Amino acid sequence: MKKIGILVGRETTFPDALIQEINGRDVGVTAEMAVLEGTPHSWKPQYAVILDRISHEVTYYQTALKTAALNGTVVVNNPFWKLADDKFFGTALVEKLGIAVPRSIALPNCENVEGIAPESLRNLQYPLDWDGIMGWIGFPAILKPHWGGGWKSVDKVENMDELFKAYHSSKTLCMMLQEFIQWEQYVRCICIGRRHINVLPWDPSLPHHERYTKAKADLSPELAAKIHEQAQLICEALGYDMNTVEFAIRDGVPYAIDFMNTAPDMDRNSLTEEQFHWAVRTMADFLIEKAERGESQPPSYRWDELLRG
Repeated sequence: MKKIGILVGRETTFPDALIQEINGRDVGVTAEMAVLEGTPHSWKPQYAVILDRISHEVTYYQTALKTAALNGTVVVNNPFWKLADDKFFGTALVEKLGIAVPRSIALPNCENVEGIAPESLRNLQYPLDWDGIMGWIGFPAILKPHWGGGWKSVDKVENMDELFKAYHSSKTLCMMLQEFIQWEQYVRCICIGRRHINVLPWDPSLPHHERYTKAKADLSPELAAKIHEQAQLICEALGYDMNTVEFAIRDGVPYAIDFMNTAPDMDRNSLTEEQFHWAVRTMADFLIEKAERGESQPPSYRWDELLRG
C-alpha cells in the first residue's frame, strides 16, 4: 500500500479534506499527516510522496525533504527548486519567457548581519542613485523581500519619504523594488501538476477572506487562454507542481506579479465551495498519480538531476 504524507502548518480545512478524499477512493493509496522526528542522512521515508505545505517557514523541514527526495520520495514541491529560486530572479526569468512583468530592481541590504565589515562592501556604489532608480520605477511602487511570502515586509510606497522609511525598516532583508501596476482586472491562477490551471478572479485590495469570493473579472476567451498558457509556462520554468500565479491586467496586458506561492492558500474559508472542491479533487488526482508511478531516483547524484525531480 503506497502512502502519501501531508506536511502542514496551521491550516486544517484543505489537508483534512485532501486526506479524506484520497482515503475515500480505495485505489491502493492512502494519505496521512506526515511524521518527522530527526532525520538520518540515509533516511528513506515510508511515504511514496510528501506534499509540502510548510517548509518555507520551518528550516528543519527543508533539509529533511531534500534528503527524502535524494532517497526516492517524490516531494511536491521539489525542495531543490524551491530553495534555489527567489522572486527577483523569477521576475527576470519570466521576462525571458516573453511574459510582461513590472519594472523591478534588486537593492543592497539596508543593514548587514553581524560580522560584515565595511571592507567587505567595497564593490557597492554608495550612496544609491535613488533619483535615477525612482525615475525608472516610478511611484507608487512596491518594496518587498526578494525571497519570502505571506505579504510579510511588503509595502506600497507613494513617495521618497515612505520609500526610505520602509527601506530602513527592512534591516538585513534583501529587498526588491517594483513598479506598481495600476490594474483594471486581477486574476490568480491555482496551478496543480503544471497541467491543471484554474484562472480565477482575485482582488488583493479586499480583506483576505473575500479576495476570491467577492472578486470580479470579465476576461475575454482570448485573454483567459493567454493567462492560462502563461501560468503554465511559469510553473514549467520554475519546476513547481503546486503554485498560484497572479496577473495584474492593465490596458489588456497581463503582468505577472507574484508567482512563487509554493504553499498557496487553499483554505475553505478563502475559496468558494466550487473552487475548494476543485483544488481538493485535482490535488488528490495528482498525488495518487505520483504515488502509483513509484520512487523518483535521480539517474546521477548531481544538483541538476535533483532539480529535474
